[in-house]
Amino acid sequence: MLIVFDVVVARGQDAEALLSGEVLRETGAQVLTLEQARARGLTAALPDPGGHEIRVVAVPQREMRFVQKRLEANEAVLSFTSHEVAG
Repeated sequence: MLIVFDVVVARGQDAEALLSGEVLRETGAQVLTLEQARARGLTAALPDPGGHEIRVVAVPQREMRFVQKRLEANEAVLSFTSHEVAG
């Protein structure tokens, strides 16, 4: 089971810096653009009506809380939602 976070990136922030390289390595998380997510079958995320950049973060279920805390603490994250997908 995967947990997918649909992340709205705040204007002027670097969408590529949502999670550090260390967090990505330790958790196995992947940060994807909408196009990359759709290509992998993660189609729930939609473009933001306000024009903000969106990133999809896929993470193994066991790492959900760790990654969620990192997203909550990141000033580049305007908001996010999460859902489960078969993986």
